[in-house]
Amino acid sequence: MSRQLLPEPTPQLSLNLIQPVLISGPDDNSDKYEKSKDVEVVEEIRPNKSIDSLGEVGLGSSGGREEPIVTRAELWSYYLYYNGDNGVGPGNYSMILFQSLATAAGYDPLAGSASSCTGPNASGQCVLPWGPGGGTKSVSSIVLVANGISFAIMTAMFTTIGSAADYGTFGRWLLLVVTLICWAAQFASMVLTTPSRWPTAMALYILGYTSYGATLVFYAAVFPILARNTAKSRELKRKRDENKGADGGEWEREEAMERSRISNISTTHSNIGYIATLLLNLSLLLPLATNTKVNNYVIVLTNAYWVITGIWWFIFQQPRPGPPLPKGEHYLTIGWKQIWLAMKQYKKLPYTFVYLFAFFLLADGLNTTGTLISICQNAKFNFSFLQSTYLGLSQAITSTMSTLGFWYFQRYFKISSKRMFIITNVVTILIPLWGMIGIWTNKIGFHNAWEFWMYNVVFGLFQAPYYAFAQTMMAELTPPGFDNMFFGLFGLSNRASSMVGPNVIQVIIDRTGNNWQGFPFLFALCAAASVVIWFGVDVEKGRSDARRWAEERRGVGERREE
Repeated sequence: MSRQLLPEPTPQLSLNLIQPVLISGPDDNSDKYEKSKDVEVVEEIRPNKSIDSLGEVGLGSSGGREEPIVTRAELWSYYLYYNGDNGVGPGNYSMILFQSLATAAGYDPLAGSASSCTGPNASGQCVLPWGPGGGTKSVSSIVLVANGISFAIMTAMFTTIGSAADYGTFGRWLLLVVTLICWAAQFASMVLTTPSRWPTAMALYILGYTSYGATLVFYAAVFPILARNTAKSRELKRKRDENKGADGGEWEREEAMERSRISNISTTHSNIGYIATLLLNLSLLLPLATNTKVNNYVIVLTNAYWVITGIWWFIFQQPRPGPPLPKGEHYLTIGWKQIWLAMKQYKKLPYTFVYLFAFFLLADGLNTTGTLISICQNAKFNFSFLQSTYLGLSQAITSTMSTLGFWYFQRYFKISSKRMFIITNVVTILIPLWGMIGIWTNKIGFHNAWEFWMYNVVFGLFQAPYYAFAQTMMAELTPPGFDNMFFGLFGLSNRASSMVGPNVIQVIIDRTGNNWQGFPFLFALCAAASVVIWFGVDVEKGRSDARRWAEERRGVGERREE
């Protein structure tokens, strides 16, 4: 089962190997740390009332104040949150359980409503009653509809309240709330024990998957804030500020490497957690193989692992509040206004917005490809949690090795994040291309068990680093201090696009009765997006534009305060 969502992946290094590269904590920088706490309450820079003196609501920025240096405990709690938020439950097991119950409740349309979809003479098609007038819809299409609904909800969430996370402590509490919702939905899976409850399974899947996607986006928005406040990043910024007239290229490259390090290590921890969770689940799946509720127990155990590893972030996270909400504004409306204002800046931030547009297409292609392959994989292995766990382990282990492997390779040869991202894009294109072959032959093209093993290994080796480098590129193209705003757009590109793909594919499947007919559309999306990123995004110029834009915005705010 592929892991679909923003920041993810990794390499198999022990924690002892990872620890030496962690930034120093307060024990090593006590003077700096104490100073940062003392100046944390300096005069706030309120968001400027207008960007261009047009009377519009300005963009909030947290970049004008001194912020606490990241401590070791805070950084490790950040990593551990992602260790537990690895997607095994809401992004994998919940979908299998939902598809399994729906298939058990459905019937073969070629054999009549009294037939079974899993009988010895079943045609391979499976439908359920759907909508008024006695209509039906295939189970594969229903799963894709559930994904489309999930991404639609996420889109509404990110456009409405995503940007508001830049103000005050709203972002901190927002991540806590969506995390608690996801935990509750996963624990509620204990009630899903009979085929007749497939609508409940669909509802819980949507709730859990939606809140899981939100945790990834709001967690990712914290990344650039932490990355710019490590001891090393602060020292590099100080040197750059002291030598404004000199060439700052070397310091910028070092800052980029520091961001890449944090991104890759956090992604690594996600896959370490992925491996640990899957291995832990074998302790239930093997001895309780004949227990009818073992799948439900596994989801609860998976969720409990996340609770244990994730709670520490909300304890050790240091306060880095944004500016206060402008007078007369509301958290439910300012997001839309800010998105509109941000979109109007495309001429001043051309490479940032070209990347957001291309990522919109790429995320649609990759996420929907993962969902479609998972649907085929689940049916191929008869919705087995045990088989899915084994496949997941193959992906998690290769992901863990590849993410740190890619990072060390990048660091050793001083290769840009964009070039590393391009390598992953090539494989992104090849995956739906392989599925297309399955339209014309049953010999290859995701028809055989070995192909799903191959897919999980290839996905782990190349698509795992994709998430880390996609996030790193966005961080480089994001104006400093406007992190939640632009990472909200980044998350919107990921989620909103994935509202389109599943709905297009489910229509294709309903009309053709063939899951594989969706792969050509996905191949075209991935190819088009990759070409735009390769030839249309200049990261160095985009980073310079973003920094200059942020300084201008803060300058306007300061003048207005005077």
